[in-house]
Amino acid sequence: MSEEIYLGLVMFSYDEKTIKTAKVWNVRIDQPVAKNYNPNSEGWIACRMETMNVFDGKRRVIYEKNSRFEAPNWMPDGKTLLFNMEGLLYKIPVSGGALEQLNTGFATSNNNDHGISFDAQKLAISHHRAGFPGGGSTVYVLPVEGGNPELVTPQTPSYFHGWAPNNEEVVYVAQRAGSEVYDIYKKSIKGGDEIKLTNNQKFEHADGSEYSPDGKYIYYNGSKNGGTMQLWRMKPDGSQKEQLTFDEYNDWFPHISPDGKWIAFISFEPNIELNAHPSYKRVMLRLMPTSGGAPKVIAHLYGGQGTINVNSWSPDSKHIAFVSNSGEK
Repeated sequence: MSEEIYLGLVMFSYDEKTIKTAKVWNVRIDQPVAKNYNPNSEGWIACRMETMNVFDGKRRVIYEKNSRFEAPNWMPDGKTLLFNMEGLLYKIPVSGGALEQLNTGFATSNNNDHGISFDAQKLAISHHRAGFPGGGSTVYVLPVEGGNPELVTPQTPSYFHGWAPNNEEVVYVAQRAGSEVYDIYKKSIKGGDEIKLTNNQKFEHADGSEYSPDGKYIYYNGSKNGGTMQLWRMKPDGSQKEQLTFDEYNDWFPHISPDGKWIAFISFEPNIELNAHPSYKRVMLRLMPTSGGAPKVIAHLYGGQGTINVNSWSPDSKHIAFVSNSGEK
């Protein structure tokens, strides 16, 4: 092709005497990065905060920035999203508008694993402590309106993923001394010993743990014997593990709708690195009933890490929020 090309949508009428009208939505022009792109040396490309009705597929961009932000939670009021950017947490109206920083006290190195308790009173975060193993990611709990975080997991690395419906326990992914793999654990926010719920072997991985609203299951993504990542669920004590997806994709981060009827998750292509969920990839958001049934694609986008790491369902179980990527670099 020549150095300059035009990209767009073309519409026309089959009858030269008749004017036709078409309505088009969800149009995105994404600019992928080069295969050898290194964000650590070249910087992150732009991000878009999007909301989507999962039943009609209509999407809306509410915030854009030519740098990195990730992982929206839909706040309990239904009017605000919470997300992480540059180690801090921010709120933004679901219709777009000015950002408001949430006070997380000394925790100013937060990653994309954070979430709100079922009673809407508490916020769990994952903050990196300098000088600790595995990057030092540590689970803390604080009031949902902000405040001083309280330590939950002294051992690192620990990455929060879900609250129990009793609002007193959290489930998280952790790597412990002597282990090469990540497993799922749960622990009371009031103290005590952590409880290991999976027992992965070499080349296996578990992640994205999240309770169903009725407390009957913990949903998660897991791989077995070096195979693709698939969705699973188990009883809260770690028993009766049940595989839910059986396809060629790498399925990550199952998020259960507040009404307990739907699972939204992200699917990577089969050729990504084993047990990885990288940025800047062509991915799909998919939806399947918790009662069983085949997944269906609800969105194609360019993204991956940070797109939908945490539960981002709206309180009415009709919308999700997520982050997609594109930019000049």
